[in-house]
Amino acid sequence: MNFADSLFELWRTTGIYGFLQTGGWQNVVMIGVGLTLIWLAIKKGFEPLLLVPIGTGAVLSNIPFAEIASHTIQTLGADGHVVTDVYGGFIGQFYDMGVASGLFPLLIFLGVGAMTDFGPLLANPKTLLLGAAAQFGIFFALFGTVLLEGIPGFTFLTSADGTVLADSILHVAGSIGIIGGADGPTAIFTTARLAPNYLGPIAVAAYSYMALVPIIQPPIMRALTTKAERQIKMEQLRHVSKTERIVFPIIVLILCILLLPSATPLVGMLMFGNLLKECMVTDRLSDTAQNALMNTVTIMLGLSVGSKMSADVFLNLTTLGILALGLVAFMIGTATGVLLAKLMNKLSTKHPINPLIGAAGVSAVPMAARVANKVGLEENPNNYLLMHAMGPNVAGVIGSAVAAGVLLALVPILGG
Repeated sequence: MNFADSLFELWRTTGIYGFLQTGGWQNVVMIGVGLTLIWLAIKKGFEPLLLVPIGTGAVLSNIPFAEIASHTIQTLGADGHVVTDVYGGFIGQFYDMGVASGLFPLLIFLGVGAMTDFGPLLANPKTLLLGAAAQFGIFFALFGTVLLEGIPGFTFLTSADGTVLADSILHVAGSIGIIGGADGPTAIFTTARLAPNYLGPIAVAAYSYMALVPIIQPPIMRALTTKAERQIKMEQLRHVSKTERIVFPIIVLILCILLLPSATPLVGMLMFGNLLKECMVTDRLSDTAQNALMNTVTIMLGLSVGSKMSADVFLNLTTLGILALGLVAFMIGTATGVLLAKLMNKLSTKHPINPLIGAAGVSAVPMAARVANKVGLEENPNNYLLMHAMGPNVAGVIGSAVAAGVLLALVPILGG
């Protein structure tokens, strides 16, 4: 090989050459999207713990030739044992190990449980209804997926080359529907079991909307409430005893085991983490779950989710349809929570509820509760709604896990 040929081969290994190839502009677009997410996290303060890893994963996965997000290739050898042909990139290994297996969502729920205070929910149990109402978006997205499948030329069941992507439309609908709960770990856990081929775009959609709660929710909250409603001051919550706090996760776990075993992995880890926090004798374990473990898993999960924002996965009609369904479902979940709070005030005026806390019923913890508090403070600087909003917020976490359990139990039966 002469010198000119050597230079040309060297040129073909550069990223510039990769970007100039067919479709290279798409990678540039997705890198721009990743950088935008990082900018929103740093400049605007929009959930940096999520957006910085997700944005970085999007940038890294779109670098030509680096194969950072490539997956490990395994085949069966002549003796029937699994043989690893090529190990994937480091983010691809994160994805295979924790996202595709469903491990990361369970560890996230452990950490969330250890950080969660169920006191506001126990002090004001009727806020459980607000958390339940906000799950309405899940069922909108489910039925919306079924309707989209009926549009000529649009299908979730097969790819362009005829590859079967899911067992039935209900498997896909159940996976897309869970996005409406704004609960990334639950969406990943559910999709990994119902429609694993859609794990990438659904994870991206769920975590994107979780992180963009401060942008999506406030306009809906203001549109559905009056200034007077947004200024409602709620009564001080009653004291919740230590016994109540310890007994609650145990009772919830027992009920889940008896009534909905399919939701037990998620609910079980959530309640186990909360028990570590409330029993007061496992401080080291609770601290590890809240901090070291939670932070480590968040880094790996964020990079893994961001890696699915590569051009070949993200820029297609199916993924854009999933994003649209998820967005509308999330908006409906926000609206139904607010509207139910308004209805509850109509039915009983003894202890009025500020309708803003209904929007916190989506299970984006604690982002949705903070947004409700922020919008309330804009109307009345002395109206602190954070603890009140945490009631429906943690109820939403339980609600989305229960909804996932229902889907995991029913979809395989109804979908065949």
